[in-house]
Amino acid sequence: MRLFLFSVAGIYIHIPFCKQACSYCDFHFTTNFSSSEKMLEAMLLELESRKGYLERKNISTIYFGGGTPSILSSIQLERFLNTIKKHFTCDNKMEITIECNPDDLSDKKLNELKNTGFNRLSIGVQSFNDDELKWMNRAHTENDSVDSVKRAQDSGFNNITIDLIYGSKFQTLANWEQTLIKAAALNIQHISAYNLTIEDKTKLGVDFKRKVEPEVNDDFSAEQFKMMIEFLSKENFIHYEISNFGKEGFISQHNSNYWKGVPYLGIGPSAHSYDGENRQWNISSNTAYISKINNNEIYFEKEILSTDEKFNEYILTGLRTIWGCDKNYIENKFGFMYLQKLNSFIESNQDSFHVNGSVVSLTDKGKLFADYISKQLFV
Repeated sequence: MRLFLFSVAGIYIHIPFCKQACSYCDFHFTTNFSSSEKMLEAMLLELESRKGYLERKNISTIYFGGGTPSILSSIQLERFLNTIKKHFTCDNKMEITIECNPDDLSDKKLNELKNTGFNRLSIGVQSFNDDELKWMNRAHTENDSVDSVKRAQDSGFNNITIDLIYGSKFQTLANWEQTLIKAAALNIQHISAYNLTIEDKTKLGVDFKRKVEPEVNDDFSAEQFKMMIEFLSKENFIHYEISNFGKEGFISQHNSNYWKGVPYLGIGPSAHSYDGENRQWNISSNTAYISKINNNEIYFEKEILSTDEKFNEYILTGLRTIWGCDKNYIENKFGFMYLQKLNSFIESNQDSFHVNGSVVSLTDKGKLFADYISKQLFV
């Protein structure tokens, strides 16, 4: 359910550097570190210059993503956190997350992250199959992944999520089940699992065009998805968003805020921001971003969301979650026409929806077609 007013907000810091390029990833990053100091200085300038963007809102979450933010030193990370605390009103119990690669998480690094103030780790495990990890061009092994989680727990981290990818040619239902068993055995609090997608500008995308790689089998991915829902439910994970499962009390606050329409500020090249009415996104070029920030030039594009666009986003994000969409909110915020469209579609596709009072959410069957359903409801 979406609230009408928000007193909280989040901040996202996009670190656009990686040691190496994964075969499937189309996020904005570079493996060239020559501009890293200039980039971080520019990002700190942007952060300071936008201190009024989330006016009168308490910062409840901070999320360092990328790229690979765990490659930064504790001094560099601390500069960002200190700048945020200096210029924004911060909640005393902020969720502060950093994305990490398993091979970055030495005991020394983990202690530094803990002492710097991070209280949630997102570890990019992706797979427990070493051949598959090599194919993905990941820098770690299965043992690295398991060891990194155990070291993090020994260092005092009790809010850990891992990423997994399903749908690759290396997987069968049997070894996917083994992956889920290994993940659950780590006693972590959260799992994010994403269906492999073939993006044009990635190595995987290029190989697919050359017919070196097969396309992703959607029917097989659907079987893996159903297996995952059933297995993780038995392990007491709450399936609160299409790709996300959390133990009680460990649902990601930061990402949940995105889906609930809570305002957020995005810092760094390609980062997006949303204030409740407008959406803006920074230029996806490191060189141009640094230059424009330093020369006080416009480095982003901006759009004012129309009523139709706000409705479409509400449907798209709401139906992905257990909180669903509220019919009363739709009628009050957007109008009866929008509610009528939703009611008509539900009537024709009843097995895809749960209706609890005024709240509409997707059944497990509906979750398989979440994107399709949302597009059918778009105005």
